[in-house]
Amino acid sequence: MRLSLPEAARAAGADPSGLPDTRIGGWSVDTRTLQAGDLFFALRGENRDGHEYVAEAFGRGAAAAVVEREVAGWGPQVRVADTLEALQALARRARAQWGGKLIAVTGSAGKTTTKEIIAALLAGVMRAGKSEGNLNNHVGLPLSILRLPEDAQAAVVEMGMNHAGEIRILAGIARPDVGVVTNVGFAHAGFFESVEEIARAKRELIEGLSEEGVAVLNADDARVLRFREIHAGRTVTFGFGPEAEARALEPECRPGLVRFRLAGGPLFEAPLDGRHGILNLLAGIAAAKALGVPPEALVEPARGLAPAAGRGRRLSHNGITVLDDCYNSNPEAAKRMVELLRAEPARRRIAVLGEMLELGRWSESLHREVGRHVAGCGIDMLIGIRGAASHMVEEAVDAGVSRGAAFFFEDPADAGEFLRAEARPGDAVLFKGSRGTHVEIAMERFLKQALCSTGCSTR
Repeated sequence: MRLSLPEAARAAGADPSGLPDTRIGGWSVDTRTLQAGDLFFALRGENRDGHEYVAEAFGRGAAAAVVEREVAGWGPQVRVADTLEALQALARRARAQWGGKLIAVTGSAGKTTTKEIIAALLAGVMRAGKSEGNLNNHVGLPLSILRLPEDAQAAVVEMGMNHAGEIRILAGIARPDVGVVTNVGFAHAGFFESVEEIARAKRELIEGLSEEGVAVLNADDARVLRFREIHAGRTVTFGFGPEAEARALEPECRPGLVRFRLAGGPLFEAPLDGRHGILNLLAGIAAAKALGVPPEALVEPARGLAPAAGRGRRLSHNGITVLDDCYNSNPEAAKRMVELLRAEPARRRIAVLGEMLELGRWSESLHREVGRHVAGCGIDMLIGIRGAASHMVEEAVDAGVSRGAAFFFEDPADAGEFLRAEARPGDAVLFKGSRGTHVEIAMERFLKQALCSTGCSTR
């Protein structure tokens, strides 16, 4: 959305008097990524106060700054009582002014990938926008809405949470026409008393739909499927089971390729992995259907899908296959990726799994559960990284993994160095962990020293 500075000030609840009639080129809360012409919001965080960066923002070419207290000596400043509330108010204005169809995605696992798939499918048939990366919280979502192309007919945004009530606030800002729920699991379990509480928090997206809105629900997740009971409008379900409206028949999974026939529809192929890849694609087909897009129009866009870095991307060099799923982790997602590793044709299958964070009192038991799953899948070697991942390694040994093939490191760089000496051509290596565990450091150390010395290729 593009506004003049006085228009932006009024939308943020501020007095526009005396402000120049400057056109705002973009919206920023971070001087490191700010572009000339942006409006900078000086947000207050737990560790940083954005007012400390107002001078830097103007130095980088900011058109103006939204502040709670004026920073003397610099350019135009919009004075408000609360800069975060001002950002959210502007996003509400942008949403109302834009008027296109908005799809919101939430879930314990797979929401970013699903968001990317929906956006890619829609982009094959219409002008579609999306939130970038994982901008999915009380700051990221408003920025995503403000940055949507004004000529977009539809947009896809992600909604994350770690406390009850957060998705309700986000839905109030975005006012989605379609709400997609991928699943309910133990992600962020440390902030809740039970999985049922997590489910209720995810349900807030469906509760935020109007009667004209469409709920798109995973029929294979019993908790998610029950959300249709509280929605007065239309529901479209997806999955493998008979309850699903967008249902995969004859599913086939090969390394880097999935294929299935849509019930009552065409054959789909996509460069994705595993049954979870099919499920994410089914969510995209169902979301497009909610907007009236027929499945036949999505066959070609599906063929062009590709995993992003850190989200199931494949790397290959000298016969070693690397599965890069470093971006984040939770128990359900970790087990799915271990199953994917099990299906990989390889001499040895090596899982490098980092600690899963924000699991609270369930942390040890859930890490042990993943360890048992690793052993049950017949994984040849397990490398755990940091903290509670030690429980995962211990349990894997107790469940049958050889003690000489199970290792634990507190430092991800040390894990990467160790793997550099251990991996051989013909192996397949999975890297996965919570962002705070920095499993990507282990992978980068391994790739840089083990693979890229003679050049890396991707496929």
